[in-house]
Amino acid sequence: MAHSFDPTIVREYDIRGTVGKTLTEADAFVLGKAFGTMVVRAGGKRIVAGRDGRTHSPMLEEALVKGLVATGVTVERIGLGPTPMLYFAAVDRKADAGIMVTGSHNPADQNGFKMLLAKHLPGGGPVYGAAIKKLADMVASEDFVAGNGTSSPVDIIDAYVARVLKDYQGTKPLNIVWDLGNGASAEVAKRLTAKLPGVHTLLFADVDGTFPNHHPDPTEAKNLVDLQKAVREKKADLGIAFDGDADRIGAVDGQTRIIAGDQLLAIYAHEVLKNMPGAVIIADVKASQVLFDKVAELGGKPLMSRTGHSLIKAKMAETHSPLAGEMSGHIFFGDKYYGFDDAIYSAVRLISLISSSGKSLDSWRDSLPQTVNTPELRFPVEESRKFAVVNEVKARLQKANAKVNDTDGVRVQTPDGWWLLRASNTQAVLVARAESDSTEGLARLKILLIDQLTACGLKCSI
Repeated sequence: MAHSFDPTIVREYDIRGTVGKTLTEADAFVLGKAFGTMVVRAGGKRIVAGRDGRTHSPMLEEALVKGLVATGVTVERIGLGPTPMLYFAAVDRKADAGIMVTGSHNPADQNGFKMLLAKHLPGGGPVYGAAIKKLADMVASEDFVAGNGTSSPVDIIDAYVARVLKDYQGTKPLNIVWDLGNGASAEVAKRLTAKLPGVHTLLFADVDGTFPNHHPDPTEAKNLVDLQKAVREKKADLGIAFDGDADRIGAVDGQTRIIAGDQLLAIYAHEVLKNMPGAVIIADVKASQVLFDKVAELGGKPLMSRTGHSLIKAKMAETHSPLAGEMSGHIFFGDKYYGFDDAIYSAVRLISLISSSGKSLDSWRDSLPQTVNTPELRFPVEESRKFAVVNEVKARLQKANAKVNDTDGVRVQTPDGWWLLRASNTQAVLVARAESDSTEGLARLKILLIDQLTACGLKCSI
C-alpha cells in the first residue's frame, strides 16, 4: 500500500508537522526516496544533509538518509548545525542538492525539512510551492528510482565559520551578548566569537531540543527578556539572538530596545546601496512603510514581496537583488554572499557595520523615523480555515472599495496608516500587523482589523 503524507504537513515552502502525529519516521524515509528521485532525474547525484538540535531530529535524519541512499545518490552528512551551514555546505562542496531536518522556530514537538536544488540543475533554487506538492505526489504514487547509494560524514563547521568571518571589516571591538536559545547554532557561535574581536557573552549555548530557558523565536518580545537583562548587566553595546536553526536574527541595542527585522534591513541598506546604487531591496508585506521609504530615499528600488524564505530567495534571483529581508528576521545577503537567509552571517555584517561606522546600534535606530505599531500578532485558527478567512476579508474590503494590496493576504492602507492580515504558511494561525504615526491612529487600525475577524466568526482581541 502506498504511503501518503498527512496533507497538513505539505506546506508552501517546506514539509513540517508534529512528530509522532502528523510527521513520522516513515514520512522521513519516503521523503528521502522522493527527494533523491527528484535530484537524480534532474541530473544530480550528490546531496548534503544536516539536522538541527531537536530531540527527534537524529531519528528523522537517519530515516531520511536511508531513503536518499535507496535512490542511488551519495549523501554527505554535515551533522548537527544551523540551517545556513547546510546551505553553505551545498555551495562550498558543489553538491547537487541539500536537505535539512529542522523545526526552525516552531514548538519543540514539531519538525520538518527544508530543501534546495543546486543552481546548475533544472529548477535550481529553493524547493517550494509546486515542487513540494510534486514530492507529495511522488510519495503517494511510489514514483521512485532505485539504486545503492552511500553516505558519509563531512565536517564543514570551520570552513563555514571562516566564510562568515570573511566579510567582517570592523575596526572597534564591541561588547556583545549572544542568545543562542539552546538551538543548533551553539558550536558555530562558540568558534565564531573566539575569532571575533571584543567581549562576547554566550547565553544558553548548550544544544537542548526541549528549549528549557525560552522558546527560540526572536520575533516574540518575551523570548528576548533574558538577552535584554544580560545586555543591561554587561553594559553591552548590543545583543543578538537566533531562532532554533539560526536562519532568523533578533537584535537589541545598548538601551535594550528591540530592533525589528525591517529596521535591521533599513540599517543594512545604507551599506549595500552605497556599494550598489539603485539596487532592488526586497522586504515582505509585514515590513514598515519606513523601510520602503528609506530604501527609496537612499536611491534604491523598494519591492514588496510575499512572506516566506523560499519565496524571497526566488524573488531575489529574479530581480538580482543584493539584499532582502522579512519582519521575522530572515535576512538575505546577495551582496558579497550567496543570497540565502543566514542569521549568523547577518550578525557579523551588523557588527562589522557598527564597528566600522563609529555609530552605535542605538544611533542607527534613532536615525530612522519613528512609528507606532503592533508586534506581529498571531490568532489561532484551524489549518483548514485560515486561508478562507483571508479571502472573506479581502472580498469585503474590495466590495467597500478599500485600498488593498493583495501581494500576500491583505495589506490595507488608510489615512491612519496600514494594517495587514495573512495566513501563516508554517502554523495554524493568522498573522496580523498594524502601523500608524500616532497612538490614536493605531487604535483605530486595530479596531478595523478586529471588526473584520469578528465578521468571520472569530473571537479575537489585541
